[in-house]
Amino acid sequence: MNTKFAIPCAIVIASAGLLGSPAAAAPPSTISGAIFTTDASGVPVNLNIYEAKEDVYLNGGPGINAPDGAAGLPDGTYSFQVTGPSGKVLLSTDPVSCRQFTVVGGVIEDVVDVGGCQHATGADGEDGGATVQLFPYNTTPNNGGVYKVWVSPTNLLSCTAPGNKNCFVPRYSKVDNFKVRSDIIVEIDVRFWKNGAAMDGYAAEWTDTNGASNIKFSEYNPSVLAFHEAHFEATEEGTHSIKVSDQPGCDITAVELPDGSYGKMRGNSSTVTFAVAPAGPGADVTYFVDVSCQ
Repeated sequence: MNTKFAIPCAIVIASAGLLGSPAAAAPPSTISGAIFTTDASGVPVNLNIYEAKEDVYLNGGPGINAPDGAAGLPDGTYSFQVTGPSGKVLLSTDPVSCRQFTVVGGVIEDVVDVGGCQHATGADGEDGGATVQLFPYNTTPNNGGVYKVWVSPTNLLSCTAPGNKNCFVPRYSKVDNFKVRSDIIVEIDVRFWKNGAAMDGYAAEWTDTNGASNIKFSEYNPSVLAFHEAHFEATEEGTHSIKVSDQPGCDITAVELPDGSYGKMRGNSSTVTFAVAPAGPGADVTYFVDVSCQ
């Protein structure tokens, strides 16, 4: 694959700080598309649990089991970071200028060539794109072994935006959680039901405790313990939300929260919010959100 040359990081950050000037174009309210962690081959990894930090790679595209026409990341240049689940502790150990990649046609094309510090890549056998190794990064301080990878358009990095996490702005970022050498399961699973049957290929949008988001699709894949669910793995302690909307073949009639209560519909969508509790030793916890369709 051909590599790209990047604008130096200092210039990128300076440019990002100009977003609020009258001459600058208004940034989008959110970023579309999705990301997920994988290994070098692009194959989904069971519950996002890895044997070693070096094994974790980034993939971007419409997402696992996405229907035809589902959007990948918009074309452009992106930066990534690895943090603890709160986003406060930066675990990536190299400069952000070394952590860049390009997206073409909704999939990762390649890393950006910045003179030798760019990350290793693998080849995704499913979409023909690249996977990007997240290493080097430090061990998470989280007791549950949770890490969070962030991806944001490079031109939207801002060290002055309120609530930024190491210059990554949550509303402009996609995130995915993963674990290394920790098999405690804490996840949110969204299931879509119609006439008593589970349905696959339906999208749910997760917003994490930082206000960053990601999209997953319901799937049946026993090899990764997905049984007609949209999986959000390794979720951290705190308040999370799930948004679901009407989709072809699913006009939503009800959304049931993990505690058995029901969310309110606003137009053709519903956003439910609930707390994920700390995981106890050896405790596997799944928070189910059940969507009824007609």
